[in-house]
Amino acid sequence: MSGAESSPLTTHVLNTADGAPAARLPLSLHRLDTCTKIWNMITVGTTNTDGRCPGLITREGFTAGTYKLRFETAQFWDTLGQTSFYPYVEVVFTIKEPDQRFHIPLLMSRFSYSTYRGS
Repeated sequence: MSGAESSPLTTHVLNTADGAPAARLPLSLHRLDTCTKIWNMITVGTTNTDGRCPGLITREGFTAGTYKLRFETAQFWDTLGQTSFYPYVEVVFTIKEPDQRFHIPLLMSRFSYSTYRGS
């Protein structure tokens, strides 16, 4: 994966239950094939100690389309010795202007989550 500066898509995961970044949370980025309606995996990664996963996709690989970020939340909570109601979280979004930068934060606890388009 390339550096965060060159990635037009970034994410930041926060463990709102503890008020801390969600470090070491596995995630993957996928793009929907419009013809087959099948999700194609682009990359996999793990959040760093700040809850970020730099280098999700290159500028050249980022085209208009429908994407999803899949966060493996159960694995994260398991490492803390806790259970979670949601085994994973998928955030699906549409990119119409790939020349822009997009930030997809995930705020989560064991029993809730929220997201928004950040800047």
